[in-house]
Amino acid sequence: MALLMDRRYNPFRDFEDINRAFFGDNSLAEFKTDIRDTGDGFLLEADLPGFKKEDIKLSLNGETLTIKATRHSDFENQEKKASYLRCERSYGTYSRSFDVTGVDVSKISASYNDGVLAVRLPKQGPKEPENHTITIE
Repeated sequence: MALLMDRRYNPFRDFEDINRAFFGDNSLAEFKTDIRDTGDGFLLEADLPGFKKEDIKLSLNGETLTIKATRHSDFENQEKKASYLRCERSYGTYSRSFDVTGVDVSKISASYNDGVLAVRLPKQGPKEPENHTITIE
């Protein structure tokens, strides 16, 4: 019975399609993250359900870590779009950036399991004071 209800005329369907095309679907625009202090570092966990591992990219630009994830859908294909009765799952490209000041960027590691991206961010060790002699000219 629920399937029949979805097939009824919906006067707002075209408006929803226009709204999605113009503004995009931002239900995952800011995917949810938790960041914990683990003592010797930080653990960032990002919920990215339904993404393929190869569609998730991490990049580092200076002291900014960016997580970018892309999900595709048959709904994007105009020929296949007509066969949909309803399309509520989100698709597109989503990204978030994080300040990683104080993190040893050379030791950042990541894993992806059961829809959760885990990024381990080790803290920088204490900096050794630089001792040097200055020559007087």
